[in-house]
Amino acid sequence: MLRLLIADDHDVVRAGLRRLLEARAGWSVVAEAADGKQAITAALSHKPDVAIVDYSLPLLNGVEVTHQIRLRVPDTEVLIFTMSDNEALLQNLLRAGARGYLLKSDAECHLYSAVEALAQKRTFLTGQASEKVLHSYLSNSTTDTVLTSRERGIVQLIAEGKSNKAAAGILNISNKTVETHRANVMHKLQCVSTAALVRYAVRNKLIEP
Repeated sequence: MLRLLIADDHDVVRAGLRRLLEARAGWSVVAEAADGKQAITAALSHKPDVAIVDYSLPLLNGVEVTHQIRLRVPDTEVLIFTMSDNEALLQNLLRAGARGYLLKSDAECHLYSAVEALAQKRTFLTGQASEKVLHSYLSNSTTDTVLTSRERGIVQLIAEGKSNKAAAGILNISNKTVETHRANVMHKLQCVSTAALVRYAVRNKLIEP
């Protein structure tokens, strides 16, 4: 039995994916999640073979969710399922440990192939995504690598309006650690206000405008 986790903040997307995935013999959706924190908790509890994760999750985005799942449940492979076709985002997700990247617009043609590839511990990238990876390596691109995965998570939570205390609770770290990360981010990005951080988050697709 192939055990699957679906993490997406839209009920209709989760329902559609569940219907498609469970139409395959031997495939079972063992858990669903509507935000990044739920996704990590579900992965820890159910230990799925493949986690299908939307990048634009509330609380913790796909990069941080991927990093945490791969760190804490290493046998679970992560397939990013997203509307965002972005070279820098793809690079960050691969660095975090995602083995697959599938655009929602390609789901009808490639969903089954993507899940099967990850279940066999193989990488899956659509042709367009593969071209982006190749282009990035050939051009030695360093776009959007200035922030660590944790710093990107902090920026997302700030942009979502979370206080330092709330962010600390979500990430299970101390308030002081959040303050330190926030100060480092402000320095790295040369931001002088929260509004500037929000603009950075929107521009780099950490949150949806």
